[in-house]
Amino acid sequence: MSVTPEAEIPAAQVAFVLGGGGKWGAVEVGMLRALVERGIRPDVVLGCSIGAINGAWFAADPTAAGVDAMQAFWQHQASSVIADAGWMDRVRSVVGRKPSLFESASLRDALAVALPAGSFEALTVPFQCVAACIDDASETWFTEGPLVEALVASSAIPGLLPPAEVAGRHYYDGGLVNSIPLDRAVALGCTEVYVLQVGRVEQSLPVPRRLHQAPLVAFEIARRHRFATFLAGLPDDVVVHVLPSGHTLAMDDRRQLAWRKMDDAAAMMAGAHEASRAYLDDVFGPADEGQATG
Repeated sequence: MSVTPEAEIPAAQVAFVLGGGGKWGAVEVGMLRALVERGIRPDVVLGCSIGAINGAWFAADPTAAGVDAMQAFWQHQASSVIADAGWMDRVRSVVGRKPSLFESASLRDALAVALPAGSFEALTVPFQCVAACIDDASETWFTEGPLVEALVASSAIPGLLPPAEVAGRHYYDGGLVNSIPLDRAVALGCTEVYVLQVGRVEQSLPVPRRLHQAPLVAFEIARRHRFATFLAGLPDDVVVHVLPSGHTLAMDDRRQLAWRKMDDAAAMMAGAHEASRAYLDDVFGPADEGQATG
């Protein structure tokens, strides 16, 4: 299910890279809408965690109708993709009898029903997603076979969801190894990359003032470092567009994992759409009404 970083997508030039970020991944739907409106279509889509789920959906149906379906899911069904845990399950998790607070079954079932395709081979646009292999601490890229299991592996947030098993190997969330996989796009031969990120990279990190903030900030440093370092040393022939999220986040805010509260999804999608459309107009010039560019 994985390929080497040097493997190329035939004639790949334009890549959409969708980063991780829990419930804040709603902003990526607004960004995708802005890109579709401009007629910008990728040769390959790369995703991590929630960005893998959004990316796979878009790769299956890279049209305005496909984005409409994604938006409807985010507004009306996303809050149920992780089933709430009963008080006894929470106790068992805390005392160490379970590896996670929630199970993966509801996420797996929701994806199986909602996604327009069931395998990598059935997608309209080539797609790859990343996960962190527990067995050998490696970065693993899924490129073929059943789609849902690969997406669950890429989205298995430690502590929130249990390790995902695929073909006898075990995986945690891809954000542990490559949260915004810009370098993967360049390794695949792409020279124009659109980065869809949830807003983290747009602001400085706060100095921790409370105990719960320390591990969140430390993890954020680790996940940002690879992207920032690669972005600073881009090859001369690669153009990268980091699309704006249209909103600000408190980086120590644990609400990003609060899937049961999705009342702000519509506002996040609308804000990202407006901000990304303005960005694209600034870069390419205002688009003529009804005329796609890209």
